[in-house]
Amino acid sequence: MKIALIQSDLTWENAAVNRENFDLKINEINSEVNLIVLPEMFSTGFTMNAAEAAETMNGETIEWMKLKAKQKNAAITGSIIITENGSFYNRMFFVFPSGDFQYYDKRHLFSLAGEDEFYTAGTQKVIVNYLDWKICLQICYDLRFPVFARNVENYDLLLYVANWPKVRVNAWDTLLNARAIENLSYVAGVNRIGFDDNNFEHNGHTQLIDFLGNYIIKPQETTGVFVAELDKNIMLETRRKLNFLGDRDTFEIKI
Repeated sequence: MKIALIQSDLTWENAAVNRENFDLKINEINSEVNLIVLPEMFSTGFTMNAAEAAETMNGETIEWMKLKAKQKNAAITGSIIITENGSFYNRMFFVFPSGDFQYYDKRHLFSLAGEDEFYTAGTQKVIVNYLDWKICLQICYDLRFPVFARNVENYDLLLYVANWPKVRVNAWDTLLNARAIENLSYVAGVNRIGFDDNNFEHNGHTQLIDFLGNYIIKPQETTGVFVAELDKNIMLETRRKLNFLGDRDTFEIKI
């Protein structure tokens, strides 16, 4: 699988400008890729102004994702703010080239910023099947909760999209590496750069790690589209040789 990770600054609560920005970056991808990954709340920034910034399931941003997926013949994923049945969700969409999609609602809401006061937590772990790859969807703060991400489904790729600040980026780097090693899985983390309207600075560190904790794409600190190819067969052969997942604990997550 060939994957493109897009790291960018975000314009605060301006979905039209952010869509235009990512439109340009996606159009700059001049090789065929299978999956394009955008940051958390890529259309607005990490805002608690959910009532003003939210879109519906038929909103402009999800329709834009469908259009770009069809144009590039590639799946596109990233999270946006959705309003549904009177609640707000930090929802990560995985849009297939056909225009069909699946989604994951952020399970662990970032209480330090009051996210839990404005958004409703998800209740389901979501594994997407795409091109014979099992892909686990996760959002930002989920990274701090390894039990929820534990690879009991034998997924192949773990995705984290984020608005993770520079002040805590060491945790981002360390935990992404840990998730790859402990789950014997490829891990991609896509973060934003720049300052948000709360004056938090983000220095990105978008990265791609293999199943042994080695960098395929080292942490990046500039705007860019970072492309790499993943080899599932090598990963599966490594799992067969090491079989660490065969010694997993059995447990139940209660939500």
